[in-house]
Amino acid sequence: MSQTTKFPPNIIQELKYYVYIYSDPDTGQPFYIGKGSGNRCFSHLSQEGDSEKIAILNDLKKQGKTPKIEILVWGLDEATALKVEAAAIDLIGIKNLTNIQKGHHSALYGRIDVDELCHRFNPEELNRGDIPDNCLLIRVKKYHYGMTDLELYDLTRRAWKVRQDRIQKIEYVLSVYDGFILAVYKVAGWYPAHSTFNTIPVSDAVKQHDIEKHRMEFVGQLAPSSIQKQFVGKSVRKLYKQGEANPVKYSESLK
Repeated sequence: MSQTTKFPPNIIQELKYYVYIYSDPDTGQPFYIGKGSGNRCFSHLSQEGDSEKIAILNDLKKQGKTPKIEILVWGLDEATALKVEAAAIDLIGIKNLTNIQKGHHSALYGRIDVDELCHRFNPEELNRGDIPDNCLLIRVKKYHYGMTDLELYDLTRRAWKVRQDRIQKIEYVLSVYDGFILAVYKVAGWYPAHSTFNTIPVSDAVKQHDIEKHRMEFVGQLAPSSIQKQFVGKSVRKLYKQGEANPVKYSESLK
């Protein structure tokens, strides 16, 4: 039986929004998860480019094979489809797929530890006086559940626009995402942006831009467990003004 490459109108009407899976036809191993409506799930078959997903599809085509295309769930509205897509990607793991990024709002609505979930909905709020003057709060953007300690450390420590006269007083850096403290690092030193990285490829243009903007990165290690217990999982949302954009906040400025 030949593979379907287009849905008839009556099926499209019933499907609404859906989440679909592309798998290896021999092993059944998923390599891509997406969401869409209409004939979106077939669109990748005619795509061109140099992505990992396209490379797999081209390799299958050379072998005279087609990917196994499955609908994971259907009959959804778009918002629900986005959450299901994110959950499916989290379950399989982004590193096991060719998806370029995790699902929409995955860090907010995707896979999460039950303790972290409880902290998020019933957080212990920190006040201005709860954070010593020797701390720096850094809000990160690309955090996701399951990130390794090294990934979070590198995400937190690089390429920030800070003041030399102020960072010399900083002993601890608090990594903040969505208003919650993820980790605390004890700072060993500050260096020019990208000068201490070996794990994350950065273009020369980005390096030059950050150097010209006098950005810095720190090196250090996770703070002692007593410090982690004091801060991690707690909310600092009240310490930020609505619409505040600067990702770096000196604790002494909170007073």
